[in-house]
Amino acid sequence: MTIEAAVVARNIAEVRAAISARTDRPVSLVAVTKGFDEHAVAAALAAGADAIGENYAQEMVAKAAALTAGGETPINWHFIGQLQRNKVKVIAPLGVALWQTIDRLELAREVARRQPAAGILAQVNTTGEPQKGGCAPGEAPVLVAGCRDLGLAVHGLMTVGPVGDAVAARPAFRLLRRMADDLGLADCSMGMSADFEVAVDEGATIVRIGSRLFGPRG
Repeated sequence: MTIEAAVVARNIAEVRAAISARTDRPVSLVAVTKGFDEHAVAAALAAGADAIGENYAQEMVAKAAALTAGGETPINWHFIGQLQRNKVKVIAPLGVALWQTIDRLELAREVARRQPAAGILAQVNTTGEPQKGGCAPGEAPVLVAGCRDLGLAVHGLMTVGPVGDAVAARPAFRLLRRMADDLGLADCSMGMSADFEVAVDEGATIVRIGSRLFGPRG
């Protein structure tokens, strides 16, 4: 799917304004282009998005190839989808700036092998929903320590709030911020289109915004 660059620019400005209204703390805006083509990536970057978030390895590879062919400058890619070990080798050559969904040591080992010293976030399941990725909160200290032992740069923690329930997201986000502080980690990636304002209230330093920027996916 494609979307007009002017629409993306307007939407990014609105999200930035909503963030600024709630905090003067720097909050990185990751534009999630799942379901949209490389033109959405280019539009988001032109409008000042801090990074591009991708959920699927093959989609990321295809967009990167199209943008490279078009002469675009290097992209600040964040991988934000649930990740299988066999997909790491597919996207590591793109130079992923931040792997946001490292939820187990076997996955961390593969990232360390394919992209030594890579920047990562440890994903924590703060809602207890079985269908979601992320380690249990009690397992996070061991995961973080193990990632560091592998030479990975652990920037912080990441979580996904309850779908469509911003109110219920608040305790999940509050827990993640507290865990990050306890572990001495600066970054909390939490909050998407429906609940990013709550996430900012609770200390997010990174928000992942898709439909609020690009509209519904077809």
